[in-house]
Amino acid sequence: MNARFARFVVLVSGAAILVVETLATRLVAPYVGLTLESTTAVIGVALAGIAAGASLGGRWADVFPPQRVAAGALAVGGLGVLAVRPLVRLLGPVLGPGPVAAILLVAASTLVSVTALAMVTPAVTRARLTGVDGSGTVIGELSAAGTIGSLAGTFLTGFVLVTFLPVTAILLVTALACLVLAATVAGAAHRAEVTRTAVAAVLLAVALVAVPGRCDADTVYYCARVDADPENVNGQVLVLDDLRHSYVDRADPAHLEFAYTQRFGGAIDSAYPAGQPLDVVHVGGGGFTMPRWLAATRPGSTSTVLEVDQGVVDLGRRELGVDEIPDTEIQVGDARTTLARLPANSADVVVGDAFGARSVPWHLATTEFVDDVRRVLRPGGLYVLNIIDRDPLTLLDAEIATVADRFVTVALMVRPDQLVPGGGGNAVLLASDRAPDLAALAASSAARGEPGSVLDDAATRQRAVGAPVLTDDRAPVDQLQT
Repeated sequence: MNARFARFVVLVSGAAILVVETLATRLVAPYVGLTLESTTAVIGVALAGIAAGASLGGRWADVFPPQRVAAGALAVGGLGVLAVRPLVRLLGPVLGPGPVAAILLVAASTLVSVTALAMVTPAVTRARLTGVDGSGTVIGELSAAGTIGSLAGTFLTGFVLVTFLPVTAILLVTALACLVLAATVAGAAHRAEVTRTAVAAVLLAVALVAVPGRCDADTVYYCARVDADPENVNGQVLVLDDLRHSYVDRADPAHLEFAYTQRFGGAIDSAYPAGQPLDVVHVGGGGFTMPRWLAATRPGSTSTVLEVDQGVVDLGRRELGVDEIPDTEIQVGDARTTLARLPANSADVVVGDAFGARSVPWHLATTEFVDDVRRVLRPGGLYVLNIIDRDPLTLLDAEIATVADRFVTVALMVRPDQLVPGGGGNAVLLASDRAPDLAALAASSAARGEPGSVLDDAATRQRAVGAPVLTDDRAPVDQLQT
């Protein structure tokens, strides 16, 4: 094996490992959620597979012909890449959500492919070594080639491939590259093994495409789909990964199905006269339920929607009629950076409804972000924020402490049963520099079947006593959430 080809083989195997692991976070998210724990599981499993592969590859290359070890590792790695998605789709519903399930699902679906591909570098290195002299150069060059491949796999996947190709196509191309290299490295002397590998590859490629998944669209951030409401012919539900995010009634744009959106509507209606047009910034688009509601109930209102995922926007346009909503501007990008570009004193209301799985992204939960919300709001404007948490509600209390630290008055809309031991769910936090109309809030809550679900400023702040104020320097959002 000449030096140039050896470097190329190692580079491709390194790239393939990081393609698989970069995609693994997306593949498991519909079943275990997209959280810090699931990301940690992917990184941990990858490192374990790389360590195991490096050890096995070096050991076997001392016992068997190293070129044959490299070819076999590439073949098994390529077949493993083809098997990743079918395994996730078969095992995901069985394992369910949670950090332990995330580790098991990532390990079951990716550990074989990563371990096999990590065997390539030590095997190729052993094949290139002919003695002690010059061994440092060989080891250094091949180690560098593997690292460069890993960098290429990471950046190409995250910035380019997922934008232009579906996950299935990325996995097919990656597997094909590994299998072609395996056949090339094996050579004509091992034609039978190459044939058996090709047959297995065809079968796994069919499984990769044929095993049903949960997505209408693999977006940059989500496995996204739109489900029909079996009880309402006009009702549609946007599902992102494993969560029902938005409900849309195409025949009744003023309809708010989910309790947290009803609280949003009640909070806005209690703060402003009925029918008054408002300028509203929406942090998170989802199914565009609130812009639709505003256009229907407050004609002339403008909505600026900050949505990080172009794929979610495109799906909304195809399936949910997003382009039918009047006076709605969509800015695609991270909400932290897009909000920073909005003019000061330009919004009557800011609606916070951005989620990565069940948690507000940490950088949208800090005092620095809340300061920017205040900058965009007009004097006396309203900030409403959706928070998901369960007993002991440490994330909810930290969010209250953070927002209350920056606004004159706060209130919390949450059912009493959500605050008892074992309770939880969605809560809506209101913040402003003018006192809310608590009587109107209480009346709207009672009207929709949630009596006693409004906590005034004093009661809301009492919950936050002792809770941490989240900052850019310290915001352990995933760890606070139960």
